[in-house]
Amino acid sequence: MDILVNAGAVAYGVTLVVATFVRHPLTEAMRIDALFIPQASERTRPLNLLMGVAIAGYGAWSLLSR
Repeated sequence: MDILVNAGAVAYGVTLVVATFVRHPLTEAMRIDALFIPQASERTRPLNLLMGVAIAGYGAWSLLSR
């Protein structure tokens, strides 16, 4: 079960990184800045890159440290 959760974290992190650069309905729905910032705009989009790298990195580290 841990492997699935960590693989999901890697997938979500990659989706956040893609959401920084690609404007598609799927990536727009996954944006983390839109969840926490009331008036999310193009100026808050780089937050997805930072959080995506952090989430994907932690998930990958957890997968590899078994």
